[in-house]
Amino acid sequence: MKIAVIGGTGRAGSRIVEELSRRRHELTVVVRHPEKMPSRAGVTAVQGDVFDAEGLAKLLAGHEVAVSAVHFTASDPARLIAAVKRARIGRYVVVGGAGSLEVAPGVTLVSTPEFPAAYKAEAEKGGVFLDLLRRESDLNWTFLSPSALFVEGERTGKFRLGGDQLLTDAAGKSWISFEDYAVALADEIERPAHARQRFTGRILSLCNGFRADRKASVREPVPASDDIV
Repeated sequence: MKIAVIGGTGRAGSRIVEELSRRRHELTVVVRHPEKMPSRAGVTAVQGDVFDAEGLAKLLAGHEVAVSAVHFTASDPARLIAAVKRARIGRYVVVGGAGSLEVAPGVTLVSTPEFPAAYKAEAEKGGVFLDLLRRESDLNWTFLSPSALFVEGERTGKFRLGGDQLLTDAAGKSWISFEDYAVALADEIERPAHARQRFTGRILSLCNGFRADRKASVREPVPASDDIV
């Protein structure tokens, strides 16, 4: 399958590229600095600007699926959606945020007092992105929200999926590794089950190499490195 990944050098994006490459898909990765992309069979890195809808559409044209893995505060969701529509992409999959998930009926995670202030702007803009997608009548989109904690770990392939509610374990914990998130996203691309929907995932149990005390975030904060286009 020909897949374009917008932003493939961050913690989530790089795992998505790795997982899709592992499954032998033909990838075009749109990044700000293609020379920094590791060489990988079947993966072509190209330079692009997420704020240039027309230029981005030209890079996306001819692909069956587009994956958006850029930070919400470092992009414009309206321009991304416009680029995908202009390119006539068959499927648009967005790396979403956890902030817009419900923790109680009508109560989102980002609206709770415990939500980290450092991540609030990113989470709120993710909610705006989701709202824009839900208003689209002629775009086949999917928005995959991670768990509350999005951390480095192992690729276990063992996770639970849900809809608009935050998934937690018996102790109230909610986490998923970047690696398992990439598996869930790749599965959705290959076997679509959430067309024009948001869904989420949570790891089933802790495993070797997966630690709750690792640096984690509610969706990733914007880093200083070249993580975005």
